[in-house]
Amino acid sequence: MKITVVGGGSTYTPELIEGFARRADVLPVDELVLHDIDAGRLAVIGGLARRILARQGFIGRLTTTTDLAEAVAGAAAVLIQLRVGGQAARLVDETLPNRFGLLGQETTGPGGFAKALRTVPVVLDIAAEVRRRALPGAWIVDFTNPVGIVTRALLDAGHRAVGLCNVAIKFQRQLAARFGTDPGRVRLGHAGLNHLSWIRSVTVDGVDRLPELLTGPALDQLAAELRVPAGALRDLGAIPSYYLHYFYCTEQEVRAQKAGGHRAEKVLAIEKELLALYADPALDHKPDLLEQRGGAYYSEAAAALVTSLLTGDGAHHYVNVRNDGLLTGLPDEAVVEVAADVDTAGPHPVPVPPLPPEMLGLVQAVTAYETLAVEAALTGDRTVARRALVANPLVREWELAAEVLDALLEANRRHLPRFSASEAVDA
Repeated sequence: MKITVVGGGSTYTPELIEGFARRADVLPVDELVLHDIDAGRLAVIGGLARRILARQGFIGRLTTTTDLAEAVAGAAAVLIQLRVGGQAARLVDETLPNRFGLLGQETTGPGGFAKALRTVPVVLDIAAEVRRRALPGAWIVDFTNPVGIVTRALLDAGHRAVGLCNVAIKFQRQLAARFGTDPGRVRLGHAGLNHLSWIRSVTVDGVDRLPELLTGPALDQLAAELRVPAGALRDLGAIPSYYLHYFYCTEQEVRAQKAGGHRAEKVLAIEKELLALYADPALDHKPDLLEQRGGAYYSEAAAALVTSLLTGDGAHHYVNVRNDGLLTGLPDEAVVEVAADVDTAGPHPVPVPPLPPEMLGLVQAVTAYETLAVEAALTGDRTVARRALVANPLVREWELAAEVLDALLEANRRHLPRFSASEAVDA
Protein backbone atom coordinates (compact mmCIF):
# COMPACT_ATOMS: atom_id res chain seq x y z
CA MET A 1 0.00 0.00 0.00
CA LYS A 2 1.39 3.34 -1.09
CA ILE A 3 0.24 6.70 0.29
CA THR A 4 1.44 9.96 -1.22
CA VAL A 5 1.54 13.43 0.33
CA VAL A 6 1.62 16.24 -2.23
CA GLY A 7 3.03 19.27 -0.49
CA GLY A 8 5.27 17.01 1.57
CA GLY A 9 7.63 19.92 2.22
CA SER A 10 5.05 21.47 4.54
CA THR A 11 6.08 22.01 8.13
CA TYR A 12 2.92 20.05 9.03
CA THR A 13 4.37 16.88 7.49
CA PRO A 14 6.33 15.53 10.51
CA GLU A 15 3.11 15.44 12.51
CA LEU A 16 1.36 13.66 9.64
CA ILE A 17 4.18 11.12 9.42
CA GLU A 18 3.83 10.41 13.13
CA GLY A 19 0.11 9.90 12.60
CA PHE A 20 0.67 7.22 9.96
CA ALA A 21 3.43 5.56 11.96
CA ARG A 22 1.11 5.24 14.97
CA ARG A 23 -1.45 3.47 12.77
CA ALA A 24 0.94 0.94 11.25
CA ASP A 25 -0.86 -1.91 13.00
CA VAL A 26 -4.21 -1.09 11.32
CA LEU A 27 -3.05 0.57 8.10
CA PRO A 28 -0.44 -1.63 6.40
CA VAL A 29 1.51 1.03 4.50
CA ASP A 30 4.47 -0.25 2.51
CA GLU A 31 5.54 3.14 1.19
CA LEU A 32 5.01 6.74 2.20
CA VAL A 33 5.90 9.28 -0.50
CA LEU A 34 6.54 12.96 0.09
CA HIS A 35 6.31 15.16 -3.00
CA ASP A 36 7.17 18.84 -3.21
CA ILE A 37 8.41 21.26 -5.86
CA ASP A 38 10.93 22.73 -3.40
CA ALA A 39 13.78 20.20 -3.36
CA GLY A 40 15.72 21.89 -0.57
CA ARG A 41 12.79 22.08 1.78
CA LEU A 42 11.76 18.53 0.89
CA ALA A 43 15.22 17.26 1.81
CA VAL A 44 14.95 18.81 5.28
CA ILE A 45 11.42 17.52 5.92
CA GLY A 46 12.28 14.11 4.46
CA GLY A 47 15.30 13.75 6.71
CA LEU A 48 13.24 14.41 9.83
CA ALA A 49 10.45 12.13 8.58
CA ARG A 50 12.92 9.24 8.20
CA ARG A 51 14.25 9.76 11.71
CA ILE A 52 10.70 9.84 13.11
CA LEU A 53 9.79 6.62 11.32
CA ALA A 54 12.99 4.89 12.44
CA ARG A 55 12.33 5.92 16.03
CA GLN A 56 8.82 4.46 15.85
CA GLY A 57 9.96 1.25 14.20
CA PHE A 58 8.15 1.78 10.90
CA ILE A 59 9.16 -1.04 8.55
CA GLY A 60 7.93 0.51 5.33
CA ARG A 61 9.79 2.80 2.95
CA LEU A 62 9.82 6.60 2.81
CA THR A 63 10.44 8.18 -0.59
CA THR A 64 10.91 11.85 -1.41
CA THR A 65 10.60 13.21 -4.93
CA THR A 66 9.95 16.37 -6.92
CA ASP A 67 8.47 14.28 -9.76
CA LEU A 68 4.68 14.26 -9.42
CA ALA A 69 4.14 11.37 -11.83
CA GLU A 70 6.55 9.20 -9.84
CA ALA A 71 4.97 10.31 -6.57
CA VAL A 72 1.40 9.31 -7.38
CA ALA A 73 2.08 6.23 -9.53
CA GLY A 74 0.38 3.24 -7.89
CA ALA A 75 -0.83 5.22 -4.87
CA ALA A 76 -3.93 4.07 -3.00
CA ALA A 77 -4.48 7.52 -1.49
CA VAL A 78 -3.09 10.97 -2.21
CA LEU A 79 -3.21 13.76 0.36
CA ILE A 80 -2.93 17.31 -1.00
CA GLN A 81 -1.68 19.97 1.43
CA LEU A 82 -0.08 22.68 -0.67
CA ARG A 83 0.04 26.47 -0.67
CA VAL A 84 0.46 28.09 -4.08
CA GLY A 85 2.71 31.12 -3.65
CA GLY A 86 3.78 30.10 -0.15
CA GLN A 87 3.52 32.27 2.94
CA ALA A 88 4.42 35.37 0.89
CA ALA A 89 1.15 35.02 -1.03
CA ARG A 90 -0.68 34.44 2.24
CA LEU A 91 0.69 37.71 3.59
CA VAL A 92 -0.78 39.50 0.55
CA ASP A 93 -4.12 37.75 1.11
CA GLU A 94 -4.18 39.02 4.68
CA THR A 95 -2.96 42.58 4.10
CA LEU A 96 -4.14 43.76 0.67
CA PRO A 97 -7.89 43.76 1.53
CA ASN A 98 -7.19 46.13 4.43
CA ARG A 99 -6.36 48.85 1.89
CA PHE A 100 -10.02 48.78 0.91
CA GLY A 101 -11.39 48.62 4.43
CA LEU A 102 -12.04 44.89 4.05
CA LEU A 103 -11.17 41.88 6.14
CA GLY A 104 -7.85 40.25 5.29
CA GLN A 105 -7.85 36.48 5.80
CA GLU A 106 -6.28 33.55 3.98
CA THR A 107 -9.38 31.38 3.48
CA THR A 108 -12.39 33.69 3.60
CA GLY A 109 -13.27 37.11 2.21
CA PRO A 110 -11.28 38.56 -0.71
CA GLY A 111 -8.01 37.00 0.49
CA GLY A 112 -9.60 33.56 0.51
CA PHE A 113 -10.91 34.26 -2.98
CA ALA A 114 -7.41 35.05 -4.24
CA LYS A 115 -6.19 31.81 -2.68
CA ALA A 116 -8.95 29.89 -4.44
CA LEU A 117 -8.05 31.41 -7.81
CA ARG A 118 -4.41 30.39 -7.34
CA THR A 119 -5.14 26.95 -5.97
CA VAL A 120 -8.02 25.33 -7.87
CA PRO A 121 -6.22 24.97 -11.24
CA VAL A 122 -3.08 23.57 -9.60
CA VAL A 123 -5.00 21.00 -7.54
CA LEU A 124 -7.00 19.92 -10.59
CA ASP A 125 -3.77 19.38 -12.53
CA ILE A 126 -2.48 17.21 -9.69
CA ALA A 127 -5.77 15.31 -9.57
CA ALA A 128 -5.57 14.64 -13.31
CA GLU A 129 -2.16 13.05 -12.75
CA VAL A 130 -3.61 10.96 -9.92
CA ARG A 131 -6.36 9.77 -12.26
CA ARG A 132 -3.76 8.75 -14.86
CA ARG A 133 -1.23 7.06 -12.61
CA ALA A 134 -2.61 6.10 -9.20
CA LEU A 135 -4.43 2.85 -8.48
CA PRO A 136 -7.96 2.58 -9.89
CA GLY A 137 -10.32 4.00 -7.27
CA ALA A 138 -7.56 5.86 -5.42
CA TRP A 139 -8.80 8.47 -2.98
CA ILE A 140 -7.80 12.13 -2.98
CA VAL A 141 -7.96 13.75 0.46
CA ASP A 142 -7.78 17.52 0.25
CA PHE A 143 -6.48 19.57 3.17
CA THR A 144 -5.59 22.49 0.90
CA ASN A 145 -7.54 25.65 1.68
CA PRO A 146 -10.07 26.87 0.90
CA VAL A 147 -11.12 23.25 1.42
CA GLY A 148 -14.78 23.64 0.49
CA ILE A 149 -14.04 25.36 -2.82
CA VAL A 150 -11.18 23.03 -3.74
CA THR A 151 -13.24 19.94 -2.89
CA ARG A 152 -16.14 21.30 -4.96
CA ALA A 153 -13.80 21.71 -7.95
CA LEU A 154 -12.44 18.18 -7.50
CA LEU A 155 -15.90 16.62 -7.30
CA ASP A 156 -17.20 18.69 -10.23
CA ALA A 157 -14.32 17.25 -12.28
CA GLY A 158 -15.35 13.72 -11.34
CA HIS A 159 -12.52 12.87 -8.95
CA ARG A 160 -12.89 10.48 -6.03
CA ALA A 161 -12.22 13.08 -3.40
CA VAL A 162 -13.13 14.13 0.11
CA GLY A 163 -12.24 17.37 1.88
CA LEU A 164 -10.74 17.49 5.36
CA CYS A 165 -10.45 20.28 7.92
CA ASN A 166 -9.19 20.20 11.49
CA VAL A 167 -11.83 22.55 12.99
CA ALA A 168 -14.30 19.86 14.07
CA ILE A 169 -11.73 17.43 15.47
CA LYS A 170 -10.11 20.29 17.38
CA PHE A 171 -13.46 21.11 19.00
CA GLN A 172 -14.07 17.43 19.69
CA ARG A 173 -10.73 17.00 21.45
CA GLN A 174 -11.08 20.22 23.44
CA LEU A 175 -14.62 19.38 24.56
CA ALA A 176 -13.61 15.84 25.50
CA ALA A 177 -10.88 17.29 27.71
CA ARG A 178 -13.36 19.72 29.25
CA PHE A 179 -15.71 16.85 30.12
CA GLY A 180 -12.88 14.56 31.20
CA THR A 181 -13.76 11.82 28.74
CA ASP A 182 -12.32 9.97 25.76
CA PRO A 183 -12.72 11.87 22.45
CA GLY A 184 -14.28 8.80 20.85
CA ARG A 185 -17.26 9.17 23.21
CA VAL A 186 -17.96 12.73 22.00
CA ARG A 187 -20.13 13.27 18.91
CA LEU A 188 -20.69 16.72 17.49
CA GLY A 189 -23.79 17.92 15.68
CA HIS A 190 -21.43 19.73 13.33
CA ALA A 191 -22.82 21.12 10.07
CA GLY A 192 -22.44 23.97 7.59
CA LEU A 193 -19.68 24.78 5.13
CA ASN A 194 -15.94 24.57 5.55
CA HIS A 195 -14.89 27.41 7.87
CA LEU A 196 -18.58 28.33 8.20
CA SER A 197 -20.07 25.71 10.50
CA TRP A 198 -21.91 25.39 13.79
CA ILE A 199 -22.03 22.72 16.48
CA ARG A 200 -25.66 22.31 17.55
CA SER A 201 -25.21 19.34 19.84
CA VAL A 202 -22.36 17.84 21.87
CA THR A 203 -23.34 14.29 22.73
CA VAL A 204 -21.37 12.38 25.34
CA ASP A 205 -22.54 8.80 25.82
CA GLY A 206 -25.90 9.73 24.31
CA VAL A 207 -26.47 12.83 26.47
CA ASP A 208 -26.36 16.31 24.91
CA ARG A 209 -23.99 18.43 27.00
CA LEU A 210 -24.28 21.56 24.86
CA PRO A 211 -26.83 23.34 27.12
CA GLU A 212 -24.39 23.43 30.02
CA LEU A 213 -21.71 24.91 27.75
CA LEU A 214 -24.02 27.80 26.88
CA THR A 215 -24.66 28.93 30.45
CA GLY A 216 -22.64 30.46 33.27
CA PRO A 217 -18.82 30.67 33.31
CA ALA A 218 -18.49 28.03 30.61
CA LEU A 219 -20.29 30.33 28.16
CA ASP A 220 -18.02 33.29 28.89
CA GLN A 221 -14.91 31.15 28.52
CA LEU A 222 -16.14 29.68 25.24
CA ALA A 223 -17.04 33.10 23.89
CA ALA A 224 -13.59 34.44 24.74
CA GLU A 225 -11.91 31.50 22.98
CA LEU A 226 -14.04 32.00 19.86
CA ARG A 227 -13.78 35.81 19.98
CA VAL A 228 -17.56 36.03 19.64
CA PRO A 229 -19.92 37.82 22.09
CA ALA A 230 -21.45 35.49 24.67
CA GLY A 231 -24.87 36.83 23.72
CA ALA A 232 -24.38 35.60 20.17
CA LEU A 233 -23.73 32.05 21.38
CA ARG A 234 -26.80 32.25 23.62
CA ASP A 235 -28.99 33.48 20.77
CA LEU A 236 -27.64 30.89 18.33
CA GLY A 237 -27.93 28.06 20.82
CA ALA A 238 -24.82 26.67 19.14
CA ILE A 239 -21.03 26.83 19.05
CA PRO A 240 -19.88 28.59 15.88
CA SER A 241 -16.63 27.77 14.15
CA TYR A 242 -13.97 30.24 15.19
CA TYR A 243 -13.92 31.46 11.58
CA LEU A 244 -17.39 32.91 12.14
CA HIS A 245 -15.72 35.60 14.20
CA TYR A 246 -14.85 37.15 10.83
CA PHE A 247 -18.56 37.35 9.93
CA TYR A 248 -20.05 38.20 13.33
CA CYS A 249 -17.37 40.75 14.32
CA THR A 250 -16.12 41.99 10.94
CA GLU A 251 -15.56 45.65 11.74
CA GLN A 252 -13.82 44.82 15.00
CA GLU A 253 -11.44 42.47 13.19
CA VAL A 254 -10.71 44.95 10.39
CA ARG A 255 -9.81 47.61 12.97
CA ALA A 256 -7.49 45.17 14.73
CA GLN A 257 -5.81 44.24 11.44
CA LYS A 258 -5.27 47.86 10.48
CA ALA A 259 -3.57 48.41 13.84
CA GLY A 260 -0.95 45.88 12.77
CA GLY A 261 -0.11 42.24 13.19
CA HIS A 262 -1.22 39.52 10.82
CA ARG A 263 -1.11 35.80 11.33
CA ALA A 264 1.00 35.32 8.18
CA GLU A 265 3.85 37.32 9.72
CA LYS A 266 3.88 35.06 12.78
CA VAL A 267 3.70 31.92 10.66
CA LEU A 268 6.63 33.05 8.53
CA ALA A 269 8.76 33.43 11.66
CA ILE A 270 7.56 30.10 13.10
CA GLU A 271 8.26 28.24 9.84
CA LYS A 272 11.78 29.65 9.63
CA GLU A 273 12.49 28.45 13.15
CA LEU A 274 10.84 25.07 12.54
CA LEU A 275 12.92 24.39 9.43
CA ALA A 276 16.09 25.17 11.38
CA LEU A 277 15.01 22.69 14.06
CA TYR A 278 14.06 20.08 11.47
CA ALA A 279 17.54 20.26 9.95
CA ASP A 280 19.11 19.05 13.20
CA PRO A 281 20.20 15.44 12.51
CA ALA A 282 19.61 14.58 16.17
CA LEU A 283 15.92 15.53 16.08
CA ASP A 284 13.67 12.47 15.69
CA HIS A 285 10.27 13.77 16.83
CA LYS A 286 8.06 16.75 16.11
CA PRO A 287 9.18 19.74 18.20
CA ASP A 288 6.80 21.51 20.59
CA LEU A 289 7.02 24.64 18.44
CA LEU A 290 4.90 22.91 15.80
CA GLU A 291 1.87 23.36 18.07
CA GLN A 292 2.10 27.11 17.38
CA ARG A 293 1.96 26.58 13.61
CA GLY A 294 -1.78 25.83 13.68
CA GLY A 295 -3.59 22.84 12.22
CA ALA A 296 -3.93 21.09 15.57
CA TYR A 297 -4.99 17.45 15.27
CA TYR A 298 -4.71 17.55 11.47
CA SER A 299 -2.39 14.55 11.44
CA GLU A 300 -4.76 12.56 13.61
CA ALA A 301 -7.74 13.47 11.42
CA ALA A 302 -5.91 12.78 8.16
CA ALA A 303 -4.38 9.45 9.18
CA ALA A 304 -7.68 8.27 10.66
CA LEU A 305 -9.65 9.31 7.56
CA VAL A 306 -7.24 7.57 5.18
CA THR A 307 -7.42 4.47 7.40
CA SER A 308 -11.21 4.42 7.08
CA LEU A 309 -11.13 4.97 3.30
CA LEU A 310 -8.59 2.18 2.75
CA THR A 311 -9.65 -0.36 5.37
CA GLY A 312 -13.38 0.30 5.67
CA ASP A 313 -13.44 0.51 9.46
CA GLY A 314 -16.61 2.66 9.39
CA ALA A 315 -15.23 5.22 11.84
CA HIS A 316 -16.86 8.59 12.50
CA HIS A 317 -15.29 11.66 10.86
CA TYR A 318 -16.06 15.28 9.96
CA VAL A 319 -15.61 15.79 6.24
CA ASN A 320 -16.44 17.91 3.23
CA VAL A 321 -18.78 16.13 0.81
CA ARG A 322 -21.57 16.79 -1.68
CA ASN A 323 -24.71 18.12 -0.06
CA ASP A 324 -27.08 15.73 -1.87
CA GLY A 325 -30.05 16.83 0.22
CA LEU A 326 -28.28 16.89 3.60
CA LEU A 327 -28.77 20.61 4.27
CA THR A 328 -32.25 21.71 3.26
CA GLY A 329 -32.15 24.89 1.21
CA LEU A 330 -28.82 24.18 -0.53
CA PRO A 331 -28.34 22.69 -4.00
CA ASP A 332 -27.31 19.05 -4.12
CA GLU A 333 -24.02 19.92 -5.84
CA ALA A 334 -22.88 22.21 -3.00
CA VAL A 335 -20.08 20.94 -0.76
CA VAL A 336 -20.92 20.89 2.94
CA GLU A 337 -18.98 19.99 6.08
CA VAL A 338 -20.77 17.35 8.15
CA ALA A 339 -20.30 14.28 10.30
CA ALA A 340 -20.05 10.99 8.42
CA ASP A 341 -19.24 7.33 8.95
CA VAL A 342 -16.54 6.36 6.47
CA ASP A 343 -15.66 3.09 4.76
CA THR A 344 -14.04 2.07 1.48
CA ALA A 345 -17.08 3.34 -0.44
CA GLY A 346 -16.47 6.79 1.06
CA PRO A 347 -18.29 8.99 3.57
CA HIS A 348 -21.85 8.16 4.61
CA PRO A 349 -23.11 11.44 6.12
CA VAL A 350 -25.20 11.52 9.27
CA PRO A 351 -28.61 13.21 8.76
CA VAL A 352 -28.58 16.92 9.58
CA PRO A 353 -31.53 18.79 11.13
CA PRO A 354 -32.54 21.87 9.08
CA LEU A 355 -30.49 24.96 9.79
CA PRO A 356 -32.34 27.90 11.36
CA PRO A 357 -32.81 31.00 9.15
CA GLU A 358 -29.84 33.00 10.46
CA MET A 359 -27.47 30.10 9.70
CA LEU A 360 -29.09 29.00 6.47
CA GLY A 361 -29.09 32.48 4.99
CA LEU A 362 -25.36 32.89 5.54
CA VAL A 363 -24.63 29.38 4.24
CA GLN A 364 -26.69 30.05 1.10
CA ALA A 365 -24.86 33.31 0.42
CA VAL A 366 -21.42 31.74 0.85
CA THR A 367 -22.43 28.73 -1.25
CA ALA A 368 -23.37 31.11 -4.08
CA TYR A 369 -19.97 32.78 -3.74
CA GLU A 370 -18.17 29.42 -3.76
CA THR A 371 -20.00 28.35 -6.92
CA LEU A 372 -18.84 31.49 -8.69
CA ALA A 373 -15.34 31.23 -7.23
CA VAL A 374 -14.84 27.79 -8.80
CA GLU A 375 -16.08 29.08 -12.17
CA ALA A 376 -13.80 32.12 -11.99
CA ALA A 377 -10.77 29.99 -11.10
CA LEU A 378 -11.39 27.68 -14.06
CA THR A 379 -12.21 30.30 -16.68
CA GLY A 380 -10.20 33.38 -15.74
CA ASP A 381 -13.35 35.40 -16.45
CA ARG A 382 -13.16 38.78 -14.73
CA THR A 383 -16.91 39.30 -14.85
CA VAL A 384 -17.51 36.02 -13.02
CA ALA A 385 -14.79 36.97 -10.54
CA ARG A 386 -16.50 40.30 -9.79
CA ARG A 387 -19.83 38.51 -9.38
CA ALA A 388 -18.15 36.12 -6.92
CA LEU A 389 -16.87 38.98 -4.78
CA VAL A 390 -20.25 40.72 -4.81
CA ALA A 391 -21.83 37.45 -3.66
CA ASN A 392 -19.28 37.20 -0.84
CA PRO A 393 -20.86 38.61 2.35
CA LEU A 394 -17.50 40.10 3.36
CA VAL A 395 -17.32 42.27 0.21
CA ARG A 396 -20.83 42.81 -1.30
CA GLU A 397 -20.43 46.31 -2.84
CA TRP A 398 -20.01 46.28 -6.62
CA GLU A 399 -17.51 49.14 -7.01
CA LEU A 400 -15.51 47.84 -4.08
CA ALA A 401 -15.50 44.36 -5.61
CA ALA A 402 -14.16 45.74 -8.90
CA GLU A 403 -11.39 47.69 -7.18
CA VAL A 404 -10.24 44.90 -4.90
CA LEU A 405 -10.36 42.39 -7.76
CA ASP A 406 -8.03 44.49 -9.89
CA ALA A 407 -5.60 44.77 -6.97
CA LEU A 408 -5.75 41.04 -6.17
CA LEU A 409 -5.19 40.04 -9.79
CA GLU A 410 -2.23 42.37 -10.12
CA ALA A 411 -0.66 41.11 -6.88
CA ASN A 412 -1.14 37.48 -7.99
CA ARG A 413 -0.37 37.97 -11.68
CA ARG A 414 2.33 35.29 -11.93
CA HIS A 415 0.05 32.69 -10.31
CA LEU A 416 -3.01 33.42 -12.47
CA PRO A 417 -2.18 32.73 -16.13
CA ARG A 418 -5.86 32.30 -17.02
CA PHE A 419 -6.64 35.86 -16.00
CA SER A 420 -3.55 37.21 -17.76
CA ALA A 421 -4.69 35.46 -20.94
CA SER A 422 -8.22 36.84 -20.66
CA GLU A 423 -6.82 40.33 -20.12
CA ALA A 424 -4.78 40.02 -23.31
CA VAL A 425 -7.87 38.91 -25.25
CA ASP A 426 -9.88 41.84 -23.89
CA ALA A 427 -7.11 44.23 -24.92
